[in-house]
Amino acid sequence: MDNDRNNILVWLPSPMGDAVLSTPALRAIRRRFQSSHITFLAERIVREVLSPSAFTDSWLELPKGRPLTIARILRPGRFTHALLFKNSFASALAVFLAGIPSRIGYAREGRSIFLTERLHPPRLPRGRFKPASMIDYYLAIASSLGCDTTVRTLQLRIDPDSREKLLSRLPDIVKHDAPLVVMVPGGAFGPSKYWPAPNFAETADRLISTYNAAVVVSAAANPAEQRIAGEICRLSRHQLINLAETPVSLGELKALFSHADLVISNDTGPRHIAIALGRKVITLFGPNDPVWTDSGYDREIQLIGRAPCAPCARPKCRKAEHLCMQAITVEMVCDAADKLLNESQDNPV
Repeated sequence: MDNDRNNILVWLPSPMGDAVLSTPALRAIRRRFQSSHITFLAERIVREVLSPSAFTDSWLELPKGRPLTIARILRPGRFTHALLFKNSFASALAVFLAGIPSRIGYAREGRSIFLTERLHPPRLPRGRFKPASMIDYYLAIASSLGCDTTVRTLQLRIDPDSREKLLSRLPDIVKHDAPLVVMVPGGAFGPSKYWPAPNFAETADRLISTYNAAVVVSAAANPAEQRIAGEICRLSRHQLINLAETPVSLGELKALFSHADLVISNDTGPRHIAIALGRKVITLFGPNDPVWTDSGYDREIQLIGRAPCAPCARPKCRKAEHLCMQAITVEMVCDAADKLLNESQDNPV
């Protein structure tokens, strides 16, 4: 690939967390092809979490529709290269139908025939994918293009307008003299990743009693997470800030995280946002293998729920009791919080 005449399309992954995990690869591609024009194709939520971005020149919002519909939208762009961070069969078919000459991605989902350059994910002897960090998975695409992939740090920026909107809506958060703790009790993957709401409530009470912390309960705009956030706030003996009642945009949520002294999260997308913004993080792992999202981040404490059935990687627990998440106790989380909060504090991103 020349560095001058490329017109590169990067089709980003759909899960918000995966999009954040792809930022080291996106940075490496930008640095290697500074003179090329780079366009990101993504769903709206991915654009919101990655914006503003220094890694792209333009954005295309991924439309709903079949590959032929998407191909019609891509064809006028006259792209020379398509980098498929998305693994689907449909994405490879769409860039093939769009007539993009160079199509690079992983040979999986039966789509190899549509790719001009194929990468092969590592597999175990029985054919299942070998657990490996998605950071390195995406960096391998950048490496195949001759990019320097030695830097694995996640990276996000805050939109100044989003920061101002957050401060105008929740001014007391940043004026609080004690630690700001954000709890993320939901997760798009499914309920198998949920730590029990009573545990979050008790943890919040202990942090407020010990540190006079301001505790914010984050919730996505769906009934399940809003219900959980409401339950945590009802069970707590103290006043918590429930974002289900004061919804914020994704840009404002990023701004909120940038002010947090500690984020306590299930293994879900906002955890990666917190890491990308350099926050102190406690991540609660149950059904999923932590290797898949390992970033080597030294300000994160990972608490893994040990159970004979874990990791099962199932969205919904099939056991009578949710053994893996129940194995993580309030004491474990509070001990980890004490360790992180007693370290030297830092300034918001």
